[in-house]
Amino acid sequence: MNEATRPSLVRAIREDDLPAWKPLWDGYNAFYGRVGETALADGITQATWRRFFDPNEPVFALVAEADGKLVGFTHYLFHRSTTRVELVCYLHDLFTLESERGRGVGKTLIHAVYAQAQAAGIKRVYWQTQETNAAGRRLYDSVAQYKGFIVYSHDA
Repeated sequence: MNEATRPSLVRAIREDDLPAWKPLWDGYNAFYGRVGETALADGITQATWRRFFDPNEPVFALVAEADGKLVGFTHYLFHRSTTRVELVCYLHDLFTLESERGRGVGKTLIHAVYAQAQAAGIKRVYWQTQETNAAGRRLYDSVAQYKGFIVYSHDA
């Protein structure tokens, strides 16, 4: 196996991962323009982190590790749907270090979410991305089906 396709270990996030997860989280947010003046409030980051370890929260995190270093993460949640009896899984965040992109880390993380959903009896995993995320969309087209939905949001 060459360096371009080296496997990553994917595992549940641990509380001692915070110092390694935080720079990835900051990179993810910067990718979506949440940096500097538009950065997330620290309270949001702290609340997000706590939710991963709260058994009453339906929010989960997996990390990808290569050579003993965190190189990516995914955050996902299980929720009810009005179109299914069983829960569905929303893959909320996916991020890999720029140096690791194209090496299968993102694909491995997505498949790990599929496995977690399947273990919970969930058949549908879905997510959204920006229309301009061409590299991400190439990956997503290889692991899922684009259903043509356009996302609207309103912040009060």
